[in-house]
Amino acid sequence: MGEQQFDVWKEDVMPALTSKVEEFHLLGYDRATEEELWECVIANLKKGKEFVRIHHLVKAILTLKATDYMTWLTIGAYKGPNWFETEEEIKFGQN
Repeated sequence: MGEQQFDVWKEDVMPALTSKVEEFHLLGYDRATEEELWECVIANLKKGKEFVRIHHLVKAILTLKATDYMTWLTIGAYKGPNWFETEEEIKFGQN
C-alpha cells in the first residue's frame, strides 16, 4: 500500500467533521473537537491495509459512533505519559 496523504484532505472534509462534532455535542459529548475526531478517524483508518479514497474518509467520519470515539479517548489516556519514568520529585502538600 502506498503512503496515505490524509492531511491533504483535512480541509476538504472539514464540513463533515464539523457536522459530526455538532452531532456529538447534541448527544452530550460537549468536549468533542474537530481535531480529536480527525485523529480518531485517521487512527482507525491507518489500521486497515487497503488504500483509502476521500469518499471512504468522509464515510468513516460520518459513521463514527460516540462509543468508538470514547473508546479511542480511553485507550489514549491509558497510553498517556508514564508518570513513573519522570525524574522530577513529586511534592505532596506544602508545609
